[in-house]
Amino acid sequence: MLPPAPTYDALCEAFEWRIPMRYNMGLDVCDRWAADEPDRLVIIDLTGETRRDGSFAEVKRLSDGLALHLHGLGIGPGDGVGVLRPQSVWTAAAHIAVWKLGAISIPLFTLFGEEALATRLSDSGARVVVTDAENAERLAGFDLETVVPDGLTLDTSAFTPADTAAEDPAILIYTSGTTGAPKGALHAHRALLGHLPGVEMSHDGGFQPGDVLWTPADWAWIDVLMPGLHHGVPVVAARLPKFTPEACAEVIATARTRNVFFPPTALRMLKAEGATLPGLRTVACGGEPLGAEMLDWGRLGLGVTINEFYGQTECNMVLSSCGLLFAPRPGATGRPVPGHEIAVIDEAGKVTDGEGDIAIRRGSPVMMLRYWNNPEATEEKFLGDWLQTGNRGIAEDGFIRFLGRADDVITSAGYRIGPAEIEDCLLKHDAVASVGVVGKPDPQRTEIVKAYVALKAGQTPDASTRSALQAHVKTRLAAYEYPREIDFVDTLPMTVTGKIIRKELKARATAEVVA
Repeated sequence: MLPPAPTYDALCEAFEWRIPMRYNMGLDVCDRWAADEPDRLVIIDLTGETRRDGSFAEVKRLSDGLALHLHGLGIGPGDGVGVLRPQSVWTAAAHIAVWKLGAISIPLFTLFGEEALATRLSDSGARVVVTDAENAERLAGFDLETVVPDGLTLDTSAFTPADTAAEDPAILIYTSGTTGAPKGALHAHRALLGHLPGVEMSHDGGFQPGDVLWTPADWAWIDVLMPGLHHGVPVVAARLPKFTPEACAEVIATARTRNVFFPPTALRMLKAEGATLPGLRTVACGGEPLGAEMLDWGRLGLGVTINEFYGQTECNMVLSSCGLLFAPRPGATGRPVPGHEIAVIDEAGKVTDGEGDIAIRRGSPVMMLRYWNNPEATEEKFLGDWLQTGNRGIAEDGFIRFLGRADDVITSAGYRIGPAEIEDCLLKHDAVASVGVVGKPDPQRTEIVKAYVALKAGQTPDASTRSALQAHVKTRLAAYEYPREIDFVDTLPMTVTGKIIRKELKARATAEVVA
């Protein structure tokens, strides 16, 4: 989608959106290729004992068969279908099948615990979840239908995909829940086309013959998977039980990977181990700005300029670096991706040269349609023509420099974690009277989750209680969300209306690091 250009300014001048009126993501990333190049490699699956390669023809066969099965369960246009699977050929086929039905896929983390899954499944109203045998057991207590396609006898009848508009809803992605319960951002089929310029820019202008794409991160947001399929670039399925430099290097060597999205924590681990990864052509990173030291190491250890990008669940891949066109600026996450207007605005919604809220103008194809069943939150997200990100920043010579977050989101190991959901989970434990959760600065993970807990009378503030509370969160939400540190306190700082003042707890946690 990005035209060839010698400079960033020339790229912006030459760029134009080409969004058709009728468009279906499933047909774009699968059937279009299967018709012309059915044997073209699309998935390199390293999750089993032996490597398994998947072609576009196979993904079409699997997605059509699954679509027919889901149709038989009553799934049609506008219905929500959860997808709870690790990286695999079937994960790709599941989303594609749902889209070809005109239904809405709901990506779910395999790391989610029972409460996190319950929140999202209940809010979305999903009646069916496509999963695997292991995760099907975790869903046994839910009032819904589970489909494990690996064991299905696929219907080979002809399947006619739904005729969808680019504006029709296609995917429901939940936020991290930074202020209350997670919100579902409903995206249209056009969202994939809206993603592409940012993906291409973060990989130095686009993909080339011989490229192979991989991320060690979960596929739950499909930001790597579907852009790769759109471009006909093989995507590696190799979700690692534990990320290590050795396992990472093995995946890259085995699949001859040339293009990687690394979460910041993965890069820090690689740097700490002095890892070298030969053969890479591009490396993209998102989550938080990288410093000059990390960027310098990337050139030495990885042999590339790491391209940082930025976006939100509601509107992703709107800022990016592109080493091919301009040098990165440490502390700033790139420049606006062509086709998206990004600015720093004041409280009145006016563009400002000073500090303000980083905002994205309406009209971006990657912008959500709305929050699911939450018109009030949708209205609050916008200020005039601007979608407010909640991040504070300053515009500097075309770059956006981040100053901090207006909300209390915790960025840990590449995950964005909402404190409210963790606090709610801890409050359900019989020992807890009140709790405040913040991010504590950490050199390896950016931040760790820290909880300040006031116990009920008669409870003992000891190591046993601390371990019990950590296990309580780990099993009910997600492994990456549990508080790695818990301090027991007598009282928590509160506003006059009874709200916890997280700002004071954050300052306390930060002071611990400084001390």
